[in-house]
Amino acid sequence: MLIIDGDYPMAGGAIRSQRDLTLPIEQARAASPDFASSAGRPDSGIMATIPEMRKAEVAAAIVKVLGCILRDGHAHGDVRTDELSYANAQGQLAYYRIMQANGYFKMLKTRGDFSEHMKVWSEADNRDDLPVGFVLGMEGADPIVWPEQVHEWYEDGLRVVSLSHYGVSRYSHGTGTGTDGGLQGDAIGLLREMDSLGMILDVSHTSDESIRQELDNFTGPVISTHQNCRAITPGERQIPDELLRRIIDRGAVIGHSMDTWMMYREGVDWANIPPRRDIFPETAVTLSDYVDHIDHVSQMAGDSLHSAIGGDTDGQGGAEGAPYEVDTVSDYQKVAEIMDQRGYKQEDIENVMYRNWQRFFEQWLPE
Repeated sequence: MLIIDGDYPMAGGAIRSQRDLTLPIEQARAASPDFASSAGRPDSGIMATIPEMRKAEVAAAIVKVLGCILRDGHAHGDVRTDELSYANAQGQLAYYRIMQANGYFKMLKTRGDFSEHMKVWSEADNRDDLPVGFVLGMEGADPIVWPEQVHEWYEDGLRVVSLSHYGVSRYSHGTGTGTDGGLQGDAIGLLREMDSLGMILDVSHTSDESIRQELDNFTGPVISTHQNCRAITPGERQIPDELLRRIIDRGAVIGHSMDTWMMYREGVDWANIPPRRDIFPETAVTLSDYVDHIDHVSQMAGDSLHSAIGGDTDGQGGAEGAPYEVDTVSDYQKVAEIMDQRGYKQEDIENVMYRNWQRFFEQWLPE
């Protein structure tokens, strides 16, 4: 069955850890452990490469650029200045561009691009050489140095923006800052410019109060690329039912994250996240827990039109941070098996695995 992954911060991980994601996953995982351990997470935990995505039937993904500024009081950040934030994210965009030029990726900027790409994947007998489609998103809006600059990013292909990531961004409070901090700076100006372009707002990683203010000031399409339900897993990183209802009413698709911290039912202090294995064994969080979040959204909505895959693939800690049954993205197919065991109809399973994202982008990407 086809899959669309709602969140894969591919370029950031590839560049920081100097990974060759054009290789079969076994070869990518066997890269120098000394180099990988000094540059980022171990290569042995890589969950996705282009060949593995093809094998997994991942037809498309929302891939991300990010460049969060390190600010006093919040230890999470990639860079120190506005200029470095912009340059860092532009460098990640350059990675996607060269991957496209070499035939591994295809940027899906319009609804026609998306429909055509999915038709090719649906009809192909062999996908070994097909490019994987991607919709370009930004995780934390620090690289948009002033609101009007979003027009430049839009021309570059950016279609999805979340205002925050970890800590306090230029425009809003995000994960690790509690739930009460709201929008700041010229966030309203940025939302206005995004509205004028028909861009998509991602509420992942954003504080509760910031989301409330976003929904009050942004009239365009809304999604949550990688987020789970606070009613099941406590903690500020998950979305509460109040806001879940509001975004469902706006037609949102919620991509459920494969980050086990977002499914561990005891919860975690998101301002001070400890090593997972210090708290729970890998068997403690399974894909059954993952499907519980799909169930919760589907029950709240009264249909299967709002839940989707939002892996946070390799951004959530790699295989070490995934549910027990997940080693690579190929194991995302097991979600369909569990849904079938729970009595979901085939149509509902297809909605979650890929059709909900497909319908959303075929409606909301520009013509």
